Amino acid sequence: MLLQHPLVKPLAALFALLLVDLIFIPGFFHLEWKDGHLYGSVIDIVNRAAPLMLAALGMTLVIATRGIDISVGAVVALSGTVAAMLIGGTMVMHNGQPVYEANTPMVWALCAAMGAAILCGAWNGLLVSTLGLQPIVATLILMVAGRGLAQLLTDGQIVTVYYQPFFFLGSGYLFGLPFSLYVVAAVVLSVSLLMRKTALGLFIQAVGINPVAARLAGLKTAALIFFVYVFCSACAGMAGLMISSNIKSADANNAGLLLELDAILAVTLGGTSLAGGKFSLAGSMIGALIIQTLTYTIYSLGVPPEVNMVVKSVVVFLVCLSQSPEFKQIWKRKAA
Repeated sequence: MLLQHPLVKPLAALFALLLVDLIFIPGFFHLEWKDGHLYGSVIDIVNRAAPLMLAALGMTLVIATRGIDISVGAVVALSGTVAAMLIGGTMVMHNGQPVYEANTPMVWALCAAMGAAILCGAWNGLLVSTLGLQPIVATLILMVAGRGLAQLLTDGQIVTVYYQPFFFLGSGYLFGLPFSLYVVAAVVLSVSLLMRKTALGLFIQAVGINPVAARLAGLKTAALIFFVYVFCSACAGMAGLMISSNIKSADANNAGLLLELDAILAVTLGGTSLAGGKFSLAGSMIGALIIQTLTYTIYSLGVPPEVNMVVKSVVVFLVCLSQSPEFKQIWKRKAA
C-alpha cells in the first residue's frame, strides 16, 4: 500500500537527484550558519524554487478542472513591473546620510501589483467560464498581451528598485531561513485546509471529472472555473513580486519567461492528471523541487544550459506517456 501512494514516484525522483548531487557535487549538503542565516546548496534550491512552487500551486487547481494557463509568465512580468514602477526609490538625505524612500507606499504598490494579477485571472476566467473559449486559446491571448503590456509600461527597459524593505520579500531571512519559504508555506497551508476542510476540493474534482454532470448536479461550474483562474493568476502575481524583489528590478522581457511550462511540468510530475479531476498539492510542491534541483544539478556539473531544456522535454514526454491509458495497455500486452 505504501508503494502505491501517489507521492512515492515524485519523492523517489527527488531522492535520486539528491543522491546524484551527493556523489558528484562536493559539499552539496553542507550548511553554514553565517550572520544569523543558513547558507548552503539546499537552502539555495528551496529559495529559488519558491516562485515556481507558487505558480505550480495555482496551476494545480486549473489543471484539476481540465484547464491550462499558459499566461503565468506574463502575469509574473506584469505584477513585478507594476510593483517596481510604483516603488522605485528616491534618494533623500536623512541625518546627513543618503537613504532611499519609496515613490509610493510599499503596501499600496504591492496591492496594485496583486490587483493587476487578479484582473488578469478574472480576464482568463471570463473567457473560459463565460464565453466558453478553449483554455489554451484564452490564456494564449494574455500570454502575448500581458508581457507586451509590461514592456509598454517600462518602454522595454529594466526598472531598478532602490527601496531596501522591498528586497526582504525575495531575498530576506527570518529565523535563519529565507522569508520566501514562509510565504509559500502559508499559502500552501491555507489552500490545503481549504481543499480538505471544505467541499471546495470535492467540487473542483467533480468539475474536472465531468463538468456537465457537475453542472446538472447543481454545482456552479462557471463560478468554480472562474475562481481557479483568478487564484492561479494571484499565485503568479506573488511569484512575480518575489522574483522582482530578489533581482531588485523588473525585467519585463525575461521575468517569468517559460515559467508556465515549468509550472505545468511540476504539476504533472507531482501526480496531477492532465485529464482533470485528480490533483495533489503536495505532489506539485515536490515537482517544483525536482525541477529546481535538476536545474541546479545540470549547472553544477558543468553541463551546457541548453541541455536543461532537452532534459525537461524528455521528462514531459515520459510523464505524458505514463498518463496515457493506451500506452499503459500496450505496455501491459508487451509485458504479458
